[in-house]
This record gives sequence, structure tokens and C-alpha cells, in this order.
Amino acid sequence: MNYSVGQVAGFAGVTVRTLHHYDDIGLLVPSERSHAGHRRYSDTDLDRLQQILFYRQLGFPLDEVAALLDDPDADPRAHLRRQHELLTARIEKLRKMAAAVEHAMEARTMGLNLTPEERFEVFGDNDPEQYAEEVEERWGDTDEYADSQRRTASYTKEDWKRIQAEAADWGERYGALMAADEPPAGEAAMTLAEEHRQHICTWFYECSYEIHRCLGEMYVSDERFKAFYDVLRPGLAEHLRDAIVANAARHTS
Repeated sequence: MNYSVGQVAGFAGVTVRTLHHYDDIGLLVPSERSHAGHRRYSDTDLDRLQQILFYRQLGFPLDEVAALLDDPDADPRAHLRRQHELLTARIEKLRKMAAAVEHAMEARTMGLNLTPEERFEVFGDNDPEQYAEEVEERWGDTDEYADSQRRTASYTKEDWKRIQAEAADWGERYGALMAADEPPAGEAAMTLAEEHRQHICTWFYECSYEIHRCLGEMYVSDERFKAFYDVLRPGLAEHLRDAIVANAARHTS
């Protein structure tokens, strides 16, 4: 049996463009070509694609995936077992860090209008005041901080739930974008970067493209922010930073 590129894309849940890219870089070269030159994939090719997608789900870069699959001495199953153990431990640690960092920028006022019961319901056992002093020290003299303080002071439990739901939905869609190997400078990534900026503008303060670029750098350089984004998908902080830069360039050039 052999299959067209469209059929394989449907089987695997990837785009045709992704398969073309894998072919171009030699990661997954189809075993056959039709008389018209169209790609035809064998069952062996599908097995290799499955292994590629396993590694990609674990956050491995494409060059490392190629090295692992093409190393005759490598044992992919043992390697995956080790990675699973390491990632499981790392994810648990990062989840705890991410839950607190998620609300750092608005920490000073996010609980002011909530009863203790409502505050626990919205934020669980994460202390929303954990980074309040640091936030005020770093940004307390800026117009953006003052604007955020003013806006969030009136937010209710339902407002905070909506903010969290919007952020969670955005995170899922950005993770899916990375799983499809969309480049940071591509239209899809830049669109989600712009949505990220608009979310800040809507709920907290007017986030200019210059400020957004600075935030993108902070997401990578600050271990806590990097942990928050990378727990959604490994490498997301850097990918988002690059998408923010590309999106800012297209709007300010």
C-alpha cells in the first residue's frame, strides 16, 4: 500500500505543508513518486512519521529528531521512557511555578473585590499577592501599572474567570500551532501574537508594540515567565517572543 500526501496528512493530523517541509529537510522522504512526480508514502514511511510526531510532542527540535531516528545505535523506546520520567517531574514543578506567575502583573489588585471564598474559587491555593511587591518595585512608576491598577480594581469574580478562560483558550491554540510546525514569523503565529497583545490592552493596560516586544524578551529571560509559557508546550516562550517581534515589525514598519 502507498498513500498520497493528502491522505497521510489526514491520517496523522498534520498539514500537507508540514509533510512537504519534512521531505525538503530529509526528515521524512516518501519512498515513492508517482509518474507525475507526486509523493507516495509507504507503511514504513507512516511508521517513521509516527515516531517523528511522538518526539515532536515531547518538544524535540527537528534536527534532534532526525539524529535520534537515523542513529543505528539509538533505542527510541528507552530514550522516550527516560524523557517521559524527566518531563513528568519537570512538568509538575513548572505547573506550581506557572500557577503563581500567571497573575503576577496584576497581583496587587486582583483579589480586592472578592470574598475569601470567591478568591479561593478563582485562584485556588495560589497566592495572588505573591509577586505584588516585586511588580510594584519594577513597574510601579509607569502609566501602564497605574492603568492596570485602575482597571482591575473593579473586576469581579466573573471577570477574572473570563480572563483566565481567554488565556487558557489562547494557550491551547498556540500549542496546536507549534505542533503543526508553524513558524514564528508566519501569519498564524503573528495573528496569535497580536491576539496576545490585544488581551493585555483589553484587560490591563494599553500595550504598545514596543512594550509587547519588551514583554516577549522578558518571557524568555525571566525564568518564571519562561516556565509559565513552556509548561504549555516546551519552547513556547521563545516561539512567542519571535512571533511578537515579527508581528510588531509588520505593524510598525
